[in-house]
Amino acid sequence: MHADGQGTSDTGPRFMPQQKISDGSVTVRGQKIDYQAVAGTLVVHPKGWDDADAFDRGKDEKKDDKNPTAEASMFYVAYFKKGVRPENRPITFVYNGGPGSATVWLHMGAFGPKRVVTADDTHTDAAPYQVVNNDDSLLDASDLVFIDAPGTGFGRIAGKDKEKAFYGTDPDAYAFTSFIAQFLGRFGRFNSPKYLFGESYGTTRSAILAHELQEEKSIDLNGVMLLSQILNYDNSIDSPQFNPSFDQPYMLALPSFAATAFYHHKLDTQPPDLRKFLDEVEHFALTDYNSALQQGTALPDAERDRIAQKLHDYTGLPVDYIKKANLRVNGGEFEQTLLGKDEMDTGRLDSRFSGPAMDPLAQRPDYDPQGAAMSAAYIAAFNDYSRKVLHYGDGGPGDDGWMDYKQSANNIRDWSFTHQPPGAMRPVRGVPNVLPDLAAAMKYNPKLKVQLNQGYFDLGTPYFEGVYEMRHLPIPKSLAGNVEINQYQSGHMVYAHEDALKQLHDNAADFIRRTDNQPAQPVARK
Repeated sequence: MHADGQGTSDTGPRFMPQQKISDGSVTVRGQKIDYQAVAGTLVVHPKGWDDADAFDRGKDEKKDDKNPTAEASMFYVAYFKKGVRPENRPITFVYNGGPGSATVWLHMGAFGPKRVVTADDTHTDAAPYQVVNNDDSLLDASDLVFIDAPGTGFGRIAGKDKEKAFYGTDPDAYAFTSFIAQFLGRFGRFNSPKYLFGESYGTTRSAILAHELQEEKSIDLNGVMLLSQILNYDNSIDSPQFNPSFDQPYMLALPSFAATAFYHHKLDTQPPDLRKFLDEVEHFALTDYNSALQQGTALPDAERDRIAQKLHDYTGLPVDYIKKANLRVNGGEFEQTLLGKDEMDTGRLDSRFSGPAMDPLAQRPDYDPQGAAMSAAYIAAFNDYSRKVLHYGDGGPGDDGWMDYKQSANNIRDWSFTHQPPGAMRPVRGVPNVLPDLAAAMKYNPKLKVQLNQGYFDLGTPYFEGVYEMRHLPIPKSLAGNVEINQYQSGHMVYAHEDALKQLHDNAADFIRRTDNQPAQPVARK
C-alpha cells in the first residue's frame, strides 16, 4: 500500500477505504447531542464497471475496454447521534456543488457541529479564526453525511481516463449514487428515512440522484432539499449573450439585480419593504419586460425608452448604459457597474459583499468579493478541525497519510456537461437541463417532497430563476403541492448571514420531521 492509500495491481490503481472514528457533542437550541463522527473514504467506480473483474488481477487492461479501471476515493465525514435506533433516525447526505467543489462550506458554515465565524457582508479578518459550537447544526433532526466530490477534499481519482470517468454531469451523479448506496449498506442505514441536501451545482446533482437512486438502486427518498437552485443552465445570467434569441435569463435575474440595488441604496427612491418591492419587480419581469425582450429589434423606440427607465428605477443602473446594453445586462456587467463610480464590484454569489475592482474599466469583475472575503476562514478552520479533532489527514494510522485538503478539483475546463435525461435514447447536446430528472423522480414516487431554499442577493443562481423552474417542472398539477419554497435576506451561501442560517436550520429540520414517516411522539400528560 502506498502512503496515499493507493495499492497496485495488474489492472491499474486500487484505492482502499479508510476510516477514523471519534466522539463529540454539540448543543442545538439548548439540547445536547452526543455523536460519533466517522471521517473516511469510500471507493467508487464509473458506470459499466464489473466488480467480478476486480478479482481477476491478471486481466490485460488494453483488452478490457468494456470494464473501466478508473477509481475515485471519495472523502466524507458522517455524524451519528448516539443512543438511537438507526431505522428511527433520518440520515441526510449533504454536498456542495461547483462542479468540482468540496463540501467544506456546508460542513463548516451551515450544519456541522462546529461552525467558523465570518463577517456578515465584509472581508473576514485574517487568522486566528473563531470556530464555535454550531447552535444551528442539523444533528437535532438527522444524522449527517458530508460528501466531497471526486477529486476534492482528501479524496483522489486515479486510473485510465480518470477525468472522463468522473468529471461530467452524468459520471458525477453515478459516482454519488454509488457512494450513497454503498454507505447505506456499510452502515446499516437502508431502512432509515433518507434525504439529500445539495447546494448550487449540488441541486443539479440532486435532481439526477433522486431519479438514479430509484432507477438504479430502488432507493426511495423521503425528501430533497435544494439550496440556491440551478436545474436548467440555459437560465444562467452569467453568459446569456452567447445564446442570443433566448432572453429568459435577463427576465429571471432582474429581481436579484433589484434586491442588490435595494441593499446598496442605489435606487432613486428607497422602497420601505424589500418583499413588496420584489413582488412589483417580478410582475414587471414576467409582463412588460418579457414582452419587450421578445420583440427584439421590432420594439418601438418609445417603448424601449420606457422599459429602460423602469429598469433604471429597479436596478439603479444608468439609463444610457441600459440602452447601450440593448436592455440586456448580464450578471458580470451588473456586478461591475452598480458600484462602478466607487471603483467597487459587488459579489456574484452574495451581492451584499463588495470589493475593490481589479480593473475599473473592465466589462466584468476579475474575482468574486464574496469568495475572497470568506474562503480563507473556511479552509483554515476545516484543515485544523479535520486534523486535530477528526484526526484525519494528519498522517496517522487509518487514513491516507498526510494529504492536502483540496477545496476544488479545478476541473471546470475538463467537465462534460452532457446529460442524458430520463426517456432520452442518447445524451442531449448543450448545457444540462435536469428538470425532467426531478420530475421523473416525483412521478415515480408521488410522495417525494422537495424544499427549495434561496437567497435574494444571489447573482450566481438568482432566486426567481429557481421559482420559475419549480413552476415549470413537467409534473401533474396535483404534485405541485409537494414543492415548498423558502427565501432569505442572504446570498448564495444563505448560511453566511447568521439570522438566515437560523431560519434555514428551522425550515430544514421542520421539513425532515414532517416527512420522516416516524410515529408521532405522544404528548406528555400530567
